[in-house]
Amino acid sequence: MRFEEPVLLYGAGREAISTRAFLKARQPDLKVFVTVDSGEADIPDTEVIAPEDLVAAIRAHRFGLIVKSPGVSRYKDVFDIARDVGIPVTSNLNLWGSAYRVGRTVIAISGTKGKSTTATLVHLMLTKSGIDAGLAGNVGLAPLEIADRHPVVVFELSSYQTADMSFLPDIAAVTNLYPEHVDWHGSLERYYKDKLHLIDRDGGFPVALGAAARGNSLVAMAVRDHRRLIADLTPEQSAAIDKAVAGSRLKGTHNLDNARLAAQIALAAGATLDGIIRGIAAFAPLPHRLEEHQFGGTIFVNDSISTTPEATKAALAAYRGYRLALIAGGHERQQDYDELAKLLAGYGVTTLACLPVTGARLAAATRAAAPQIVVFAEANLEAAMQILHTRRRDFDAVILSPGAPSYNQFKNFEERGRRFVELAQAIFG
Repeated sequence: MRFEEPVLLYGAGREAISTRAFLKARQPDLKVFVTVDSGEADIPDTEVIAPEDLVAAIRAHRFGLIVKSPGVSRYKDVFDIARDVGIPVTSNLNLWGSAYRVGRTVIAISGTKGKSTTATLVHLMLTKSGIDAGLAGNVGLAPLEIADRHPVVVFELSSYQTADMSFLPDIAAVTNLYPEHVDWHGSLERYYKDKLHLIDRDGGFPVALGAAARGNSLVAMAVRDHRRLIADLTPEQSAAIDKAVAGSRLKGTHNLDNARLAAQIALAAGATLDGIIRGIAAFAPLPHRLEEHQFGGTIFVNDSISTTPEATKAALAAYRGYRLALIAGGHERQQDYDELAKLLAGYGVTTLACLPVTGARLAAATRAAAPQIVVFAEANLEAAMQILHTRRRDFDAVILSPGAPSYNQFKNFEERGRRFVELAQAIFG
């Protein structure tokens, strides 16, 4: 693979950095530009193009390829301009496909929630079965970082990546499908289409579906031919997996579903049942996903990775029997909170702290559906934690499960989660 013209990196995150390293290793003298919509474009050995100069640079054909980071919507007008002048747009994932796909077994896992846990479990199950497998995508390494290190690669992919994925997997899986990322995709219909592009393709590769995906009509249509579906677990396999999950660090019925799906995938890829059981035992909770801490006699659950109401429901269900204080709300992506509000009391929520901007809608819906819940809205996470401290006798655990992205007040969900734990220790500890 050679690049005959300069390359533009659109975005400056982890994937862009790994793309720059890939290009430098292949062609040390290749000219590389970088542009970002906001923040710093601080990638070594690149020349920065300011956002306001980008269209002129495209029309002047200063580069022959754009490598787009996942967080940058492929539906931005600037990419239509690029294609009109003959400049293709690709991704870190598709460059991996062009450079390393041949000769490797690819397992690709997507879904609105649960995909990180499922992909991590599949990777553990394979490695504990003696299979040389790597983990990449949104967990593990960036695609070009993993390169050709392993004969089997497990990819955890968001809708941003599946939307224009140019190569076929050997095994694909969808955990579930709920509304999300409407701002990036432009419409809910397009989000569903882009997410399901992972499986709605020619090729006949086998597909595994999570429990919630199986009853979804859009997923059923994307599967096309149900003979592609991977066989269900046998009763004996299910019993062994259920027992292993019960003794593991996997919390909640949603994680039992994730483990069952991961076992189906791993078995199809050559794992042994013993390796699957040992993989479950080795699982450690992902950072910011039901990450548990204790300060001052109160449990604090960092579920900052939750960006949908469905993920919030799963987090609350994992703590049934507790009196809960829930912190929720964040970046606007047209989330529907009506159903969540009606379920909060049943999950044991006694106190609800709402953050901008979606928290306003959740607060209104909860006051209407469950007036017995104490609801308050604060300008930021620190203010919410201070208020909770004054009401600490009303709950046993505080769960940060926002049901929304973090971008309106934090750089990413990791920063939000770290801040939550810091505040819990400082205020309650």
